[in-house]
Amino acid sequence: MAHHFANELPSRLLMWQRVREYAVPPSMIETATARRAAGDWAGACAAARIDVDLDLRAVRDRHGTDLVHRLRADLRRLSPDLLRWHMPRIAPDGRLRPGLTLSLARYRSSGDLPLELVVRTPPAWADAGQRISLALWEGSANGAPRHHPHPHPDRRFRLDLHRHLWDAGRSGELARRCGAHGAPSAAPPDLPAVTDAPWAVGRWAAEAELLLRAEGRPRGAFAVRLGARSRAVLELVAPDDSHAPAFRPLREALPPQEAAALPVLPEAAARVLPDLELLRAGLVAAERLHPLVAAALPVSGPAPVAGPAAEPGDPHRVECRGEVHRIALRDGVLTAVDHDPAELRREELLVALGGPALPCLRAIDAVHRTPQALPAVRERLRHGDVAGALAVVEGLLGPAALLRDGPLKEELESAAERRVDHGLFRSGLVAVHPAAGREHAEADHRPRLDRRTPLVMRRKRAGRGRPRTGLTR
Repeated sequence: MAHHFANELPSRLLMWQRVREYAVPPSMIETATARRAAGDWAGACAAARIDVDLDLRAVRDRHGTDLVHRLRADLRRLSPDLLRWHMPRIAPDGRLRPGLTLSLARYRSSGDLPLELVVRTPPAWADAGQRISLALWEGSANGAPRHHPHPHPDRRFRLDLHRHLWDAGRSGELARRCGAHGAPSAAPPDLPAVTDAPWAVGRWAAEAELLLRAEGRPRGAFAVRLGARSRAVLELVAPDDSHAPAFRPLREALPPQEAAALPVLPEAAARVLPDLELLRAGLVAAERLHPLVAAALPVSGPAPVAGPAAEPGDPHRVECRGEVHRIALRDGVLTAVDHDPAELRREELLVALGGPALPCLRAIDAVHRTPQALPAVRERLRHGDVAGALAVVEGLLGPAALLRDGPLKEELESAAERRVDHGLFRSGLVAVHPAAGREHAEADHRPRLDRRTPLVMRRKRAGRGRPRTGLTR
């Protein structure tokens, strides 16, 4: 891509471009699709790195056979790789939004509270592997793991009204639901301006009608979250049922408590689909999208700019002793093929004794420590694609290579250590980040202030809640 185009693109689009390249690799899509087509929904979830935390036999014993039939039907229609593709993400790395509980489907039961099929993301400190868990939420009392920071379904992030984002049988509705055939929408002049992703205002009225109908309200007010401390309170109106609904700002301001209790337009309906933005900006080709997404969306916008083609032959060429030598994989190890093995052993011994290294050996050492593919390895590790990262390393250094100290080894070791943190979180042995243990101590215990205490906590505990005088009791 040309530099003058890249400089004009917002960082949000560049983030989504990296997400689409690394977060859901083609190998995951292929394996999950094959297992889902064979009727193995659990195997498809495993291929998409989704942990299943529900027992259908236990659900049948508690809620009956009818609910299990509906739940099993949804699980068979679930495309876990498509769900991962559309999961909410955060800047700047595009990782999954941490500590989130997101509703996929709601079921009516004999109890007072509806049951919901939910997916959960771990907190940020335990997000190694970018794994997701699938569970059945049974209300405030049951089915909520104590170690999860937000076990209740989030009103802002919900996909029970957007089954086309995870249901393989309804993925064809994507173009209609995201407004792909219309012009790009912008925020109306009477709404506060924001600098985040563009708004899908043209779809707000239709999506709000679905939202209010699901909440048992044919018409009325709803809210759209515009920012961390800003929301728009709108009213859905229509002359009658035969006319298309429209929305307008609420004429009378509501008290804060009433405004907070209004139905919230889901984020998937409020903003423009990232894939549409990428296609319109020419940042991604249709064949690089998820197959179900590419089949649903019309291809429009400029053609993506192709990057430089990879040169065939050996991956490295080094100028050594006045000649151009090759460095290539031999017997599973990156080797200077134009040097005799005995000569290489003598040179390595000389380096161990403190002597200068051959340019070929210096190039091999640099590739082991900081290869050119290190950014690609980092991106794959951030999104949990450990197999893809190791494949890049093996293709570069060979499967029999021994990693040397450097950034590459540090990245791989850090990913392995973080997977241990995720395992502790999944087991419930560590409910909070280990560094936050001081803040979760018992109420009657006041830890001693020392240099390891955070500055904010030192200031808070050093301050006086009230003046220490004889007049105050």
